[in-house]
Parts: sequence; C-alpha cells; structure tokens
Amino acid sequence: MSAQFQRDAVRAFRFVRCHLDAATGIAELVYAFDDGPELIETITIPGAPFVLDGAREHAVRQALRLLHLIAGVSYYKAAVPEEIRIDSYAIDADAAALLELIYVNGLGEFAYRNGLNLHGKIKFPVGPSPQPSPASGRGSNSVDASALDGPSSTADLDGLPLPLAGEGRGEGQAPALGLREHALVAIGGGKDSLVSIEALRALGIEQTVTWIGGSQLIAACAARTELPTLNLGRALAPQLFELNRQGAYNGHIPVTVVNSAIMVLAALLHGVDQVVFSNERSASYGSLIEGTGEVNHQWSKGWACEQAFGDYVQRHVAADLHYYSLLRPLSELAVARQFARTDRYDAHFSSCNRNFHILGERPASRWCGVCPKCHFVFLALAPFMTKPRLVGIFGRNLLDDPGQTEGYDALLEYRNHKPFECVGEGRESRAAMAALSERPEWREDALVERFAREIRPQLGDDDLRIEPLLTLDDEQRLPPRLWERLRAYFAA
Repeated sequence: MSAQFQRDAVRAFRFVRCHLDAATGIAELVYAFDDGPELIETITIPGAPFVLDGAREHAVRQALRLLHLIAGVSYYKAAVPEEIRIDSYAIDADAAALLELIYVNGLGEFAYRNGLNLHGKIKFPVGPSPQPSPASGRGSNSVDASALDGPSSTADLDGLPLPLAGEGRGEGQAPALGLREHALVAIGGGKDSLVSIEALRALGIEQTVTWIGGSQLIAACAARTELPTLNLGRALAPQLFELNRQGAYNGHIPVTVVNSAIMVLAALLHGVDQVVFSNERSASYGSLIEGTGEVNHQWSKGWACEQAFGDYVQRHVAADLHYYSLLRPLSELAVARQFARTDRYDAHFSSCNRNFHILGERPASRWCGVCPKCHFVFLALAPFMTKPRLVGIFGRNLLDDPGQTEGYDALLEYRNHKPFECVGEGRESRAAMAALSERPEWREDALVERFAREIRPQLGDDDLRIEPLLTLDDEQRLPPRLWERLRAYFAA
C-alpha cells in the first residue's frame, strides 16, 4: 500500500468480487476500502479439476458468495466504516440478517478491546444487483458470466446476481443435490476434534480429516488418525499486515465461521454431505464483564452461530448438506472424559493456541504451560486421567505451581472474569477443582490446596458437583439417525 492508511477517513468497505476457477480449485475473494487498492485473499481446495452440473454449480456459486461475505470480516475490522457496499452481486434479507449477526457478535471481543460499539452500526445492503464499476471488473483470465449457464469443469464461478429468497425455489428452499454420505471433519490439533474423529470412526461414518493452513502440529495429528486427509489453503491479502502496522483496528475475529464457510465450499466441490466441527456446549457462554455484560471470545463456536449458519446453508445452498458440531451436546468436562478413553494421541495433540499464532513467538514444546488454554485443558483432564499420564503430556504439574494462581483464578471466575479464550465455563473449572480436592494424589498440590482452603468455603455444594456437567444436552443439529447412535456411544 503506497499511501498511509487512515482508518478514520475510510467511508466504505467494498466486497468487490469473488470467483472460483474449477480447473484449479483456487478461489479469489476481493475487497477494498473506498477506491483504494484491491485486497485479494486466496482459498485453495485440492482435488481439482471439479466438474459441476447445473444444480451443484448453482450451490457452489451460493457457497462462494457466502464465503466472500463472511471472510470479509478480516478486512472490514481494519476500519469498521459506516457503509458496506457489494459491487458485483446482490443479497437478500436472510443473508443480510445472518451477516449482521455474525459481524456484530463475532466481533464482540474485538469491539470491547477497541472501545467500539458495533450494535446498530453494521448494515449489509439488501436489494437488486448493482452495476459493476470499472474498479470491480474481472481480470482477463476470467471467463465471462454467460459461461455459467451450463455444466463446466473449467469455468470461473463468480458472485453474480443470485435469486432472492423465494425466487424460483419455492419459499427460498435450496434443492437437495444427491451428495454422498461422507464427512469433512475439521481438525485443530486439540482434544475436541480428536474425540469427534474417534466417535465417527466407531460409528462407521466415512470421513476425511480436514484443516486449513500449514500447521505442522495439525498435520501430524491428522496423520496419526490414519484417515484420509484434506489440507485447504487460505492466504490473507498481504496488505492486511501492513494496514495493521499503519494503525488499523486489529483484534479477534470469528474465525470458526470463516473456516466453516471454507469447508462448506470444499464439501460441495467434493460432493459430500457433512461438514463437522467439534464445538461443545460450553462455547456458547462468554465472559461476564462488569459494566459491559457478556463478551464471548468463542461466539462463532457457539450454538447461536452454528444454528444460524447451518440453517442458512440448508435453506439457500444445499438442502442435503449438513453442518453441525458433533460435540454440541457435551460440556468441556464431558469432552475431556471422552478424550481420556484412549492414549492414542497423548504425544501428538495440543490445545495451546500459541502453536497457531500467524505472527510472533511459538512455544518450544507443544504446551507453553502458562496460557489459559494450557491451564484449562490440564484442569479438565485431571479428573479423568491418572496423574502420571497427565503430567507426562504437559511435562509438568501446572496445579502445583503457585505462579499460575492468577490464571486459574480467572478460570474459576474468582476475582476475575473468564479469560478471552476457548475455555470452559467457570462452573466447570470449579467442579473439576472440587473433585481434585477430594483425591489424595491431587489435594496437596499448591493450587488445589488453596482452592480447598480459600475458595471452596465460599461456594455451595450444588455449584461444585461434577456429575450434572457430564450429562448430554439435546441442543444440537446432528442428522437424527446419527444423533441416536452417537448418544449411545457417548453413554457407553
């Protein structure tokens, strides 16, 4: 970027265009601020060339547009301007409502940390397709939009004007595409996705272990499953990092729903009917901050986002494409109990987010031992694993280190709010700590002993029982036949 970026002078954020080359599996998502230079993100989906018939081609186009709109959150946040413009296609009221829900709530922590109020500010335009401006024209290597009328293995798919809700679909319902029964399962290298993978394996569901980006840790975990794998590519527009250096707003984005949109596109291109994440019910609860209310770091892992996004995909993209979290009925503690059933991944998994920073320092080992994720996963696994096994995984006993007191107090919601991290509810941490305080092998450790002496007397017994937190909830959107079998598997 040549000129200095002035975030407060930006008037509009533009969704310029998007297109997919079915011959290569490479999609380009193009954005801009005002009339500034284009910001081009690329998504790479292995397996090309993809041959698309009429109905699936239409669904892919819908999914590409949805991805373009959702992934734009990474760029919009740099300036959060008042106006949002969509240059080359139109959206209906359903799409606008979904996007506003995702942007406002998914940027909740970002807004809190930057002192912004986004409620009522983010409005996506609804209406007929605008005429593309010269700045939003397509490159010389792109196929003209008229090439999309018939089946093609090489045509570009771009964000062309699409039917509004109710046009030609009977109340806006997407058609079933006859997708084959197969799951793309997102893997993140941590315990949760491995629980999902093993559950699907036990139930005989064909699956491909899928991740986005170049993490070696995730790749090693995926290889350990000995299942088919799919590594999707996402390259942010390089100018974004320069904008950040020039004073753009920066902070947490709803990355899970961005990844979900990428995987929906990949599922359609590969002709499979399930996109599976591993977000537990605890993800729906945020941090309660005095004077602010609830701010949920992991909102896009929560039930409200899963329900809204999954329902939209089935209504407007493909009726037989099922997007769901396999672990939604479980608490974090229930997931930890499931993970402890096998030691297959003890030497391979890590939930420490410092492994996945785009920029900056990463831990020398798989666990840094000082971040909220390390704190919580150690505590959550402790009631369900032998002490030597757990200490062997982490390399040390985090609960016998007085230097970790402040971090664990935040997890317990004692004198602090829940950390802005993907960790369980405060009541789960309190129940786990209470359970450990009654076990001879744990109760003399520094933080467990302190909990029993200082914190537990302030809490009622009902707040400390672990058993109620291990029950299955009915709030989920799994395919019904799978849910009945899964319930039996988790109860075993």
